[in-house]
Amino acid sequence: MPEPMHKRAASITPEAASCLFLISAPSGSGKSTLVGELFRLVPGLEFSISYTTRPSRGSEEHGREYFFISREEFKRMLADGDFLEYAEVFGNYYGTAWSFLEDARRRGADLVLDIDVQGAAQVRQRHAGTVSIFIAPPDRDTLAWRLRNRGLDTPEVIEHRLRDASREIAAYNEYQYVLINDELPRSVERLQAIVLVERARRRGWPKVLQESRMPAAERFRLERLAEECLQFRVAERLAPVLHSFGIATVRV
Repeated sequence: MPEPMHKRAASITPEAASCLFLISAPSGSGKSTLVGELFRLVPGLEFSISYTTRPSRGSEEHGREYFFISREEFKRMLADGDFLEYAEVFGNYYGTAWSFLEDARRRGADLVLDIDVQGAAQVRQRHAGTVSIFIAPPDRDTLAWRLRNRGLDTPEVIEHRLRDASREIAAYNEYQYVLINDELPRSVERLQAIVLVERARRRGWPKVLQESRMPAAERFRLERLAEECLQFRVAERLAPVLHSFGIATVRV
């Protein structure tokens, strides 16, 4: 019999596990580019490849971008308790297998999940100690331009994605960090800082700086950059983004 999901969650405690980073963003926000740069700059990260029932696109390969499986196989894995989280998006299933988290923990690596808003909510419920990061576009017009220019979707799908983006961005306050991806080099720098600061909370700065081959003075710059992205500190910078999507800001 497969181990029940709640027992598997209980067996992976924050103390025993490596860092688990949840990164969410509306489609077209530049998340894939940022995550690619993060992996180039930060050692000791592993990427969780999702399972999906949608067909591959363009140059995508099975086992690289996704594991492409049938709906029947996905439902079997779901019934067996194999998924840490799953969601249905545009009529297709996507899911993250528990095995990626378990394998990363055994290797002492930190795991990065590229995950949508509803999936991130499931992971936070089932696994304590996660670090959640939301990547927002600069505004709705910029996001629409990016979606059109990548040439992957019909105008109808793009409109659907923009509506979904409004819903996803409205959930920004469920995340610890919010990163507005307006300038790529600066966004990469901030994402790297968040990951290294959270890693240092577990392992200590001397080890993190040594692994990253950084001088001790870098600690203070990294802490400042990460702090600037804490959700409660980005309210003023985020307000125009929310306004462009028709999302009311909450004053506290």
